[in-house]
Amino acid sequence: MTDKPNFVLVPDDKPPPPARTSGVFAQLRTMASTAFAAATSAPAALRSALGYAEPPAETGPPARPRLVFAVDATASREPAWAAARGVTDALVKALPGELDVALAVHGGSRVHTFTAFTSDAGTLRDRAAGVACEAGMTRLLPILSAALKRPAVRVVIYIGDVYEESLPRGRGLADAMGMQDIKLIVLHDTADPAARRDSEVFWDLAKRTGGCVLPFDASALARLRDLVSAIAVYAVGGEKLLRERRHDLPDAVALLEHLGKRS
Repeated sequence: MTDKPNFVLVPDDKPPPPARTSGVFAQLRTMASTAFAAATSAPAALRSALGYAEPPAETGPPARPRLVFAVDATASREPAWAAARGVTDALVKALPGELDVALAVHGGSRVHTFTAFTSDAGTLRDRAAGVACEAGMTRLLPILSAALKRPAVRVVIYIGDVYEESLPRGRGLADAMGMQDIKLIVLHDTADPAARRDSEVFWDLAKRTGGCVLPFDASALARLRDLVSAIAVYAVGGEKLLRERRHDLPDAVALLEHLGKRS
């Protein structure tokens, strides 16, 4: 039994009729849904007090394109999180000084880390090293919502396995990202067979933004570095720059092919 049952926790705008479930589990589920809905709709100060990390406040326009590197770090995800920590340098070294990256991590049923944007690989590495996995439900949607509020974000990379939030709300955020030309690229970890049932959900969200879903293999660190390097180049210069760099980026062609599946 995994620590992340695959059910919708965040209520939709028009919630479905209550399930015919009784007992302690049903009461706990209702309480969790109510608490999370209240937390995610609360003012920023209250959200911070409740443990939902917000991106740091900013002044002035950003100088460079931006990328949000988001990771599911719930308890069962330790191998994947270890691999994710190992590729943080690749994100900012692909085009030094031309891309700013923020690290966003959810665990313990909350987004507990959302760093400032930086082009310093050491800063990003140090923040990643201080994060530990925590049991809880997934929290991708607050990260997407925060990315929409930050100027110059071009891509959100998300490393995860299952989707446990409101699909209508997720589609709404994905559509808004598409309108702002923010691509969602999901690195889908299907090491747990239960995660495979959410492949279509991730593809649905990614395609709405113009992004894609790519396989994630925690055991192939070199390949993962190549892949995130290609995504970093894409975040800076789009498909044009990615095509120009395809001869020195091993995964540039594969990324272009996956992006071509979005129609």
